[in-house]
Amino acid sequence: MGSKRKLDSAGDEPAHKKKSQILVSTEDDSPKKKIVAKKHRKQENGASAIDKPAVASKKKKKLLSEGANQPDSEKKVARWTNKERVLVFSSRGISFQGRHLMEDIRTLLPHSKSDTKLDRKDKLFIINEVCEMKNCRKCIFFEAKKKMDLYMWISCTPRGPSAKFLVENVHTMAELKMTGNCLKGSRPLLSFDPTFDAEPHYQLLKEMFIQTFSTPNFHPRSKPFVDHVLTFSIADNRIWFRNFQIIEENGELVEIGPRLVLNLIRIFRGSFVGETVFQNPHYHSPNEVRRLVRSSVAQKYVNRVSEKHVAEILRPEKSFAVDPTNEVFRTD
Repeated sequence: MGSKRKLDSAGDEPAHKKKSQILVSTEDDSPKKKIVAKKHRKQENGASAIDKPAVASKKKKKLLSEGANQPDSEKKVARWTNKERVLVFSSRGISFQGRHLMEDIRTLLPHSKSDTKLDRKDKLFIINEVCEMKNCRKCIFFEAKKKMDLYMWISCTPRGPSAKFLVENVHTMAELKMTGNCLKGSRPLLSFDPTFDAEPHYQLLKEMFIQTFSTPNFHPRSKPFVDHVLTFSIADNRIWFRNFQIIEENGELVEIGPRLVLNLIRIFRGSFVGETVFQNPHYHSPNEVRRLVRSSVAQKYVNRVSEKHVAEILRPEKSFAVDPTNEVFRTD
């Protein structure tokens, strides 16, 4: 008990020593005093936990007040403002050529993201949820059908619009073996045919291409160089995509790859769903084209059989008249 009096009388000592002294004094005391000491420790811990957020809020207010007092020239300005991200992935059943094309598109877009292949049984509307989880506002989706037809969707998620293309005449970077080359992650120039400004649906596609293929300024994975150009040309009611390297300031170009032709099918008001805004009247599905090729081959056989039948009908029974008495006087 004498030790306890000495500890209580030391009122000038710091708080952490008082706490240790209370623990020592309660070792030999009754259970009631132990409970009182435990409550005292809980109160001290609660007070310290309450003081921490209060101190943090005071520091935050102080920093905000200091930032408000700074002049406009000294305030930090965010350089990377356009945080556009593009999700590039495909469905299951895509061919090796389509997969290599998808990888080339990803290398051209440093602001792109990838994801696992989408199952065939899933609806395309699920892609909007995938884009939301990946924090992407644009999507390039490659859809494979019958392991021979490749379709490409370009969509502005989650509200649209979206466009569906048939991909034709695909040539990847590894296949072309072009002499052109550019820095990986560099920002491209976008060149459009003057026809894009002539019709409304081409104007809409131009804006979608700009928002999808243009690399945002000061993107963390981009390089501060402009050494290649992406061209979008219109010929034969199709969009021709090419990638060129800028080797001289006078405008001399060398092709890098990939190259492909986009045959527009439809433009939808929503993202992968919705009303049809535009339908291409010049589009013919690959199934229809293959049917016409098969019918043309079959027509050759039909023509050959009909010609043979006509020849049989026109053939005379006797080629020319023969006198039977001519062989009477033959001596050989």
